[in-house]
Amino acid sequence: MKQILLSAYIVIMVLLLSACVRGGKTSSALSNGDTLVFRHAINLSIVEYPEYTVAKLRNPWDTLSVLHTYILTDKRKPLPDHLPEGTVIGVPLEKLLVYSAVHGSLLSELGAVGRIRGICSREYFKQTEVQELCEKGVITDCGNSMSPDIERIIELQPDGIMLSPYESSGGYGQLGKLGIPLIECADYMETSPLGRAEWMKFYGILIGKKALADSLFSAVEKEYRNVTRQAQKSSVRPTVISDLKYGSTWYISGGNSTTGRLFKDAGAAYVFADLKNSGSVPLPFETVFDKGQHADYWFIKYNQKTEKTYQELEREFAPYARFHAFKNHRIYGCNSNYIPFYEESPFHPELLLKDVVKILHPDLLEGYTPRYFSKLALD
Repeated sequence: MKQILLSAYIVIMVLLLSACVRGGKTSSALSNGDTLVFRHAINLSIVEYPEYTVAKLRNPWDTLSVLHTYILTDKRKPLPDHLPEGTVIGVPLEKLLVYSAVHGSLLSELGAVGRIRGICSREYFKQTEVQELCEKGVITDCGNSMSPDIERIIELQPDGIMLSPYESSGGYGQLGKLGIPLIECADYMETSPLGRAEWMKFYGILIGKKALADSLFSAVEKEYRNVTRQAQKSSVRPTVISDLKYGSTWYISGGNSTTGRLFKDAGAAYVFADLKNSGSVPLPFETVFDKGQHADYWFIKYNQKTEKTYQELEREFAPYARFHAFKNHRIYGCNSNYIPFYEESPFHPELLLKDVVKILHPDLLEGYTPRYFSKLALD
């Protein structure tokens, strides 16, 4: 009976909201637009019109197609009569369900933590304020991001859901039938760190913080470029590899990924730069070892209560000890159990870049102490 009532509710919500979620397509609706300039993001375009704004997300897995088109209207004004086709969102959004701590942290930095009314996978949200608001019941815990609690989401009635799309995910199931705008945060598929960070301009528009988001990005961009210029002056190009294998597979960041580009900007020679993917590529250990065994430096991320050591790493998988970076004690680790790497670095790549530059070129950035990475303990 509970499932029947839930299904009936979904049908009613779809019927009530479908009229405002999709607009009609007209030729006159797409004239006299002002295109916003994106200097780095390649999967996002925004055009402002007198009565609405069109945001188009390019499909990062099929660059000739559009992943999603959003029609942003001022929720304080009557809905315009003629709108182009797309998902209509009344802005500013005030009651968000946020799937990722990455975007939760950005909203907090933009002074909009109060707009977060629901989260998924609460254990990944390290922000003290978010956890406190969860304890007070102000923020609803909507379960695991892979299998969210649909009933809680219906009860919450958010005006937008921020989530990350994945290739061949098969859609969003019941979530996509609720009539609630799904904001597909595909920023992680950009091909440069600044490209991903520039998406904060889009998110700023969604929450009515455009000027603040633009200002924040300008500061990030300026510092990133400054650090890059310093790194490029070095005549040394250390070789690097990153991450660890999971099960039988090692997920390697492609040469056109944000990680691959950041290594390049840091004055490093990324051993997998020839992989043209903008995401991760699953490779067997043997392939990674053949190409990366001689790398000068190795950057790893992990999540555990204690600091990882070389001995522990070798116990986990003995062949790790065959890498030159292991033998020469040039492995640098980031323990995300208490270091806010995932919360900060996507929209503050300048901080991560500083870490990598300081480690690879210790003579640069005088006085700087790495924020995320430190030498792996010997025992």
